[in-house]
Amino acid sequence: MTSKEATAEIFWTAFKALSKKEQEAVLARLLQDEDFVEDLIDIALVEEARREPGQDAPLREYMGKRDIRS
Repeated sequence: MTSKEATAEIFWTAFKALSKKEQEAVLARLLQDEDFVEDLIDIALVEEARREPGQDAPLREYMGKRDIRS
């Protein structure tokens, strides 16, 4: 486990130890940060795109279907 992963795990464990009302307060505070919300939206869009059919196709195959020249 990397240092960043360990830090994330500590924060996650602390968050889960909070009461539901405390968790809601933390989430409400995070959602007030416009940059954070933008990052969440970007992550959600990337994850949604990964689930679309054909995302595992090789790039050249995709480009051929789209008639894109490399």
